[in-house]
Amino acid sequence: MIIKVTVPSPGESITQVQLANWLVSDGDYVEKDLEIAEIDSDKATLAIPAPESGKIAFVVKEGEVIAVGDVICTLDTEALPPAGKKGEPSAVMEKVKKAVIIPDKSKPTFTPLAIKVLSDKGLTRQDALDILQHNRITRKDVENILTGQQQHGTESFGLTQTPAREIERRKMTPLRIKLSERLVAVKNQTAMLTTFNEVNMSAILGIKNKYSEKFKEKFGVSVGFMSFFTKAVSCALEEFPLVNSQIDGDEILVPSYVDMGIAVSGPKGLVVPVIRNIGSLSLADIERNVKELAAKARNNKLSLEEMTGGTFTITNGGVFGSLMSTPIINPPQSAILGMHAIIDRPVAIEGKVVIQPMMYIALSYDHRIIDGRESVNFLVRVKEMLEQPVRLLFQGKNPDTVLLGL
Repeated sequence: MIIKVTVPSPGESITQVQLANWLVSDGDYVEKDLEIAEIDSDKATLAIPAPESGKIAFVVKEGEVIAVGDVICTLDTEALPPAGKKGEPSAVMEKVKKAVIIPDKSKPTFTPLAIKVLSDKGLTRQDALDILQHNRITRKDVENILTGQQQHGTESFGLTQTPAREIERRKMTPLRIKLSERLVAVKNQTAMLTTFNEVNMSAILGIKNKYSEKFKEKFGVSVGFMSFFTKAVSCALEEFPLVNSQIDGDEILVPSYVDMGIAVSGPKGLVVPVIRNIGSLSLADIERNVKELAAKARNNKLSLEEMTGGTFTITNGGVFGSLMSTPIINPPQSAILGMHAIIDRPVAIEGKVVIQPMMYIALSYDHRIIDGRESVNFLVRVKEMLEQPVRLLFQGKNPDTVLLGL
């Protein structure tokens, strides 16, 4: 029996997608529920599983734009699996395994040249995945595993061959196209400004160093900077609600809650998963959510629901070494906070110059609804809570004045 495999709907209002990757080869025998392809929409990546076991025949090529409901391949359910082989790698790859380290499985992408080399050798992509784990597998990776040599990020010294001068042409994914359109729209349609401040991170670093082991032992996750920042931001947003608002026509929408977007770099580009009701979560809850969403982003497993509805966004360029930047607002939101690298710098404290771990923070905001005074005071409040973490227990207020009832 021949079964047609069609494109499922990735979400409401999406009518077209791009077939990003075939995860198997044309003519392979695939088992039921095995992920056979990935499709990209302008909002998310979706994996398509095989509805039944059988021999696959491609109808659509990688990179093609297709409509929801179109047939991408067929499955011959009457075809028999290769004798004695159910998910086993080829004999060639079995020999290579003895010479390399076998890491965990992943969902990398293959360059066209890598696909050609595999095809010429009569191998499948899964054969390569049984040995390699990279975000993007190139021709050199494939050639290395065929000779039993896997690169580990080092190059031998001495004479080398002249490197190949190749240009790879890549089609932009719907997600990247949509992202570029949104970023241009933000620059053209908002009155975006950025204000800066700096935070002395010694108090938070002291807490982390003192309690990190106990925290992980009790809650099962490590305590990171993101939980402190999201907590401080949520408290500051209660005091400055317009920073958490957005424009809708000639009205301003001011939510009574904070759904925090956390910008994460994924294989297909920047994505912003959302943590709901951040103000009601503990530091441990926030860390669990951040860890889970970041893992989904790296594996293209985020759902549309997990990436929509945020009211404010935090982006951390510091993980890549950024010292200072002007982050772009994530529409339709009105502001975004940028974190940066922590650098030991000389600062003046009580008339003395001392070395302290300092971080620049930046707030980009839409000046149409957020005034300069409000944006600066918001950033100052975030700074105060990060430098005096005990304020987080008092919703950003000074503990002394709370105690005195002032």
